[in-house]
Amino acid sequence: MSKRSNSEVGMKKDTHLTSTSVALNRRRFSLGLPLLAAGAAAPQEVVAAKAPSRDEAPIVTYYRTKTIDGIKIFYREAGPANALVVLLLHGFPTSSHMFRNLIPELADRYHVIAPDYPGYGQSDMPDRATFSYTFDRFGELVDGLLDALGVKRYAMYVMDYGAPVGWRLALKHPERITALIVQNGNAYEEGLKEFWDPIKAYWSDHSQEHRKALHVLVAPETTKFQYTDGVADVSRVDPDNWVHDQALLDRPGNAEIQMDLFYDYRTNLPLYPQVQAYFRKHQPPTLIVWGKNDKIFPADGAYPYKRDLPKVEFHLIDTGHFAFEDKADEMVPLIRDFLHRKIAS
Repeated sequence: MSKRSNSEVGMKKDTHLTSTSVALNRRRFSLGLPLLAAGAAAPQEVVAAKAPSRDEAPIVTYYRTKTIDGIKIFYREAGPANALVVLLLHGFPTSSHMFRNLIPELADRYHVIAPDYPGYGQSDMPDRATFSYTFDRFGELVDGLLDALGVKRYAMYVMDYGAPVGWRLALKHPERITALIVQNGNAYEEGLKEFWDPIKAYWSDHSQEHRKALHVLVAPETTKFQYTDGVADVSRVDPDNWVHDQALLDRPGNAEIQMDLFYDYRTNLPLYPQVQAYFRKHQPPTLIVWGKNDKIFPADGAYPYKRDLPKVEFHLIDTGHFAFEDKADEMVPLIRDFLHRKIAS
């Protein structure tokens, strides 16, 4: 204990404080776990962190809306306004709701922003006749939101649909990206396996027959499947996830929006060589935390990142598509340690 700490203990004579002064704060303990497990010297901050206090204010998440190009974009925001920014980009068929548990785990140290795309969550769902539901458009609107918020540099957590949205941001503003966290988000054709065959058939002819066949992907059983398939202990997954997502999918007109986006996903494949070139040129610090049992974006799509990012930190997690839902206890320490070393040091 430092001289200053000894002096304080001597002055206060608070035996309760003395007995608890070395207890680890839960979030800081998460940050230190990988270092301790590896036998590395733990930072002083981790070893001497104060014990949680009942008087300590909890993390507050704000639920906000900003109009970008005439579209109301909903976003969750938390953390110090002047801190380093972490942008969280959600997948299908969910929204920023998927990050509700991750946000408090990061917002003690980072300024966290998690938007909903149009047609998802609490953002506007404009008519298909007047709005193009494309990944290009989603990228433009998220970029516009960040500009409106004055965000010029940020790390990105991309998952599922969040990957093609995020890749568009990275290609447009490579200098703004401080780090990448990739969780079941594709950038290589090796990652599009059997699950994608019916979608590829729709790409081939854009027929009503193939479009109709894809409606199974917005059915309740498929929504639940995305959360439970590949999960060893389903009791760790909150069933409110698929109930929440399905309620939004069932809004009148939303299924056709999803069909439009299934068709537009084909535009992501020609971008893959550009994204891979971005990786090779800029070498953004990258963490892979990938549910290895995922049938939608299988681990076949995770391995190729190593080709272009030789320093990638690579973790296959024993779970499915929405890995964070049942493996937060494994993923949070990895994410916090990575961000601390790569952008906060």
